[in-house]
Amino acid sequence: MAPRVIESRYLDPIDAIWLAAARGVGFEVRRSSEVFASVDGAGVLTLGSVDTLDADDCLGQMIFHELCHSLVAGEGGLHRPDWGLPTWNEDLSAVDTTYEHAALRLQARLAGVHGLRAVLAPTTDFRAYYDALPQDPLEPTEDPALPLAREALARASRPPWAPHVDAALVATSRVVRVVAALSTGDDSDLPLLFGRYRSDAP
Repeated sequence: MAPRVIESRYLDPIDAIWLAAARGVGFEVRRSSEVFASVDGAGVLTLGSVDTLDADDCLGQMIFHELCHSLVAGEGGLHRPDWGLPTWNEDLSAVDTTYEHAALRLQARLAGVHGLRAVLAPTTDFRAYYDALPQDPLEPTEDPALPLAREALARASRPPWAPHVDAALVATSRVVRVVAALSTGDDSDLPLLFGRYRSDAP
């Protein structure tokens, strides 16, 4: 019997959605076990390979988070290594955390509109900050990250981010809504991440 000819390949639907969004904004996504997330300033976004990630990590969420960073950095940051941010180190400086917090506020706002705030939540050490954000993560506060996040939100409606980021959120919401409704009988020790979808999001 002749061997079967493989004519197609499988790709996780949410990964496919966000890979397309990254391409639309102007980035090629690569995977590597050497980094968690890195941008070379020349259109290549490298994210950790599957074997380096936790059980609740999702390629789509990681791409979304980096696109939020790009929105905070603005047009000028698109062509700078790691969005032009200072090098990360163990003793994070105030400016480092301010830009990270701005990206997280934006991430919570954009995802929350589509019921995806918990589904597309970060899995890094900044999760506590993200989880403590109010229902409206852009409401008035003394946090120095707020003005950056508000400026980034305004950019989200302009190219190269528009229409790709919003389209990806809409498509992700549709997929997650369907899967969440069908996954109530899962017998794993951990519930599926999709179960955190909020159909009643404002």
